[in-house]
Order: sequence, then structure tokens, then C-alpha cells
Amino acid sequence: MGFTMKGKKRRKTFLGFTRKDGIAYLFMSGYLLLFITFIILPVLAGVGMSLTYFNTIQAPEFIGVKNFVDLFTRDRVFMQNVIPNTLQFALFVGLGGYIVSFMLAWVLAQLTRIPRTILAIILYSPSLTGGVVMSVIWRTLFSGDEYGYMNQLLLSLGFIDAPIQFLQSPEYLMTVMIIVSIWSSMGIGFLAMLAGILNINAELYEAAAIDGLRSRYQEIIYITIPSMKPQMLFGAVMAVVGTFNASNIGAQLSGQNPTPQNAGQLVVTHLEDYGFLRLEMGYAAAISVTLLIFVYYVSRIAFKAFGERD
Repeated sequence: MGFTMKGKKRRKTFLGFTRKDGIAYLFMSGYLLLFITFIILPVLAGVGMSLTYFNTIQAPEFIGVKNFVDLFTRDRVFMQNVIPNTLQFALFVGLGGYIVSFMLAWVLAQLTRIPRTILAIILYSPSLTGGVVMSVIWRTLFSGDEYGYMNQLLLSLGFIDAPIQFLQSPEYLMTVMIIVSIWSSMGIGFLAMLAGILNINAELYEAAAIDGLRSRYQEIIYITIPSMKPQMLFGAVMAVVGTFNASNIGAQLSGQNPTPQNAGQLVVTHLEDYGFLRLEMGYAAAISVTLLIFVYYVSRIAFKAFGERD
């Protein structure tokens, strides 16, 4: 036994990699190439551009961290409107939409197959057609004239005397943005949580009932959530990404960027204002790098909450 174990040596090839390692990396090479081309290189290019002044006409001029200093010290709209609006939007749409997704997934899991499938499709479909439906239905629903469905309803019930400018009023724009975003947030994360709940072993609930669990709330806290942590983590990450993908919804609803009195101005809206309207690409890149860092740390919180601990 002793001499056979010593006789087996790990064959090494170039740079210490075995042949088996080489085959594994060969199969991964396609993905790695695409990942580097479409993720790593654009991120590095954005970081590099954030350190320049670039107006798309002249060649980029290196200015160091001036864009970041201006963003946090001289950009009044960013500090007074964008950050508070983004935090409010993320709290209601990100966290609120995540909780609503889990609750709806849990409710659907209690139904039989046919109604569960139909309702899941109905809830999931807005995430596929959100942009088109938003421009057609939601702008019509909240139109500022008396022909808008919401104004027509409130006028007929006698709650208001004149139409309300829902999409142009700073008082209502953020509320409408949150409603529309939550409505279209039942995406792939919602389906993942539904699948996670449906795949929990029913014997766990039976054993818990024998051990003394007496309520559905205790089942959710002690069995459902711990048994589907991977799906909860995936849903949390998708909620973070989806929240910031929907951040331009204020400009789409109001039809202008900046939004009325910056009431719906979020990080992505601010980025598009400087990048595609003012053509200050270096400054817009600094905003995008700031957003990337923020999303990274929010995602880390999700990983700590639902990630597997060794």
C-alpha cells in the first residue's frame, strides 16, 4: 500500500496544469472569451473613461478623479434628488417587490396545478411586455387630461374637481413609478421562488407538525425559507438588477429627461441625461461606475443573507 501511493504522482504539464485541467479550461474557453469580451472589457473601458473628459467630438482628455469629485461635491441634483429618489425607489420596488414576489409565489404554491399555471403566466407576462405596455396603457391610465382613465374615474366619483397631472406633477410621479415598477417586477426571480417552494420535500412539513409547529408563519420561517435559500438568493439578485434596469421609467412616463423638477430622477436617468443628451461621456461613465459599486455592495448583502455558509 505504501509504495503504491508513493508511486502515483500527479503528472504536470505547462505551468503546473494537468491534462485534465487543460481539457476543462478548453471547454470553458468559449464562455470565458465571451465573458471577457462583453463584461470585463466594457467595465474596464468604463472605468478608464470615467477618468477622462470626453465629449464624443474631441479625443478623451485624462483628468483623474475630477468627475467623481464633481459628482459628490458639485452636482446638486445628484446629491439632493438622485440619491434620495434612488434609495426610495429601491426600498419600495427592490425590497417591496421582492417580498411581494415571495408572497405571491407562496400563495400560488398552495393552489392546484392548472390555476397555479394560469396565474403564474398572468403575473409573469408584465415583465416581458413592460416597456410596450407601459407606453401604451400606463400613460393612458394616468393621462393628465379628463380622458385619462384614472382622472375619469376620480371625476365621476366626485373625488376631484379638475384632472390631476399624474405624470407631470412632482407630487405624484414617484408614486406612479413605484406602482408601475412593482407591477412589472414579477420576473424570473418570481418564477425561481415559485419553483423553489414547489420542490420542498412535503415530509419536512409533516415532521415539523409532529415536532410542534402549529402555524403557516412558523412553516415559512423555519422550513420554507431555509429550504430554498438558493432561489431566495437568485430572486434577491434579480430584484436588485431589475430595480436599476427600471430606473429610467420616470423619463419614459413623463416623456422628458430631466423629469419634472427632478422628482423622478434616478441614477440611470441622471446617467442618460449626461451621456446621451449632454454628451458628457466621461462624467456619465463616472456615474455608471458609482452605480456599479453600489449594486455590488447591495448584492453582497443578499449573498450574506441567503448564501450558503460552510
